[in-house]
Amino acid sequence: MRASGVRYLLGQGVENIWKNRMMAFASFCVLMISLLLVGISVLFFINITSMVGGLEDKNEVIIYLQEDTTDMEISDLYGQLSRMDNIAEVTFYSKEESFEDLKSSMSDYEMLFDSLGDDNPLIDAYRIRVADISRMDETLAQIGALEHIEHVRAPLDLVQILTELRRIITMVCGVIILALIIISIVIIANTTKASVFSRRAEIQIMKYVGATNAFIRFPFFVEGMITGLLAGVGALAVTWLGYDAMIDLLTQETTFMSIFGMTSIVPFEDAVMPVTIAYLGAGTLFGALGTVFAIRKHLNV
Repeated sequence: MRASGVRYLLGQGVENIWKNRMMAFASFCVLMISLLLVGISVLFFINITSMVGGLEDKNEVIIYLQEDTTDMEISDLYGQLSRMDNIAEVTFYSKEESFEDLKSSMSDYEMLFDSLGDDNPLIDAYRIRVADISRMDETLAQIGALEHIEHVRAPLDLVQILTELRRIITMVCGVIILALIIISIVIIANTTKASVFSRRAEIQIMKYVGATNAFIRFPFFVEGMITGLLAGVGALAVTWLGYDAMIDLLTQETTFMSIFGMTSIVPFEDAVMPVTIAYLGAGTLFGALGTVFAIRKHLNV
């Protein structure tokens, strides 16, 4: 097809949007709402997962060392812990630090601590943070095989709760997102069919005067693509404004956010690129392909 022919068909596609603006607006609204439902659900899942991850980061395993452990052995143990693949952070917690923290938390018992003099009944320890709490048992087994360890304290009950919570959230959100995608595709397909059906006479006339299927399809393809692209832009704008407003509201309640791990909420700026590509790409694809498939049966005149 010559360049002039392509320009003509592109122009026809843009012109058809204005000529059939009511149906185009209906398609735009349906596409935008469908994209919003799926997009917001995905963002909700990302943030819930991030919040659970924030709670996981607060889990701390304390490794108490044997009282007669030398400085060299303490240093060697640090290297062994740091090399374990599931340990994200290792911090040495000396018995002096532990004793000072204990005195600070029990200030009413100052006389008791004074009676101890220079005697420190506590022992050195390491504080570690695991990268994946679902592998906590495996990591604890590796730690237990090391030397110079008196005992290990780990929040196993909380780890089990968080692991199960993450599994349930992933399963439930996955089902909801999949269901919304299917529902959105069905709604978009029906809306597109209704839009094309209202113009079936126009398609039939073009067939009768000898227009090829490609010549008829192309303006509809352009029309659907532009409508879908605009719907993607609209969904992106609504999501961005609504998401930022929600973040501003939640950040005012710092105590509430801290308790529920909501300081791990993902800023929209961190997700803006993939969200933009997903909205614009999905909107353009659904709009264009939906129109092309809907027109197919009306070409058989």
